Amino acid sequence: MMYGWNGGWGAWVLMALMMLIFWGGVVTVVILLVRGRGPEGPGPSGPYGAPHDEAERILNERFARGEIDETELTARRAALRRKQ
Repeated sequence: MMYGWNGGWGAWVLMALMMLIFWGGVVTVVILLVRGRGPEGPGPSGPYGAPHDEAERILNERFARGEIDETELTARRAALRRKQ
């Protein structure tokens, strides 16, 4: 006996839906928090902004270390962007 509350099947369905909505919201918030964080963080990094792919990031690092000069950097970056 439910002590005077006779919700029937409708109450069970409503409780199940509310549980699904609650846990779906919790999972959504966790996914959004995890996806918002990358290796460089959520926003642009440095004066040039965040690179769009791994190859440009490597080129920027090589330029920063002095392994390649500015003309080689711009030529390789242009070649990468032509391929995309």
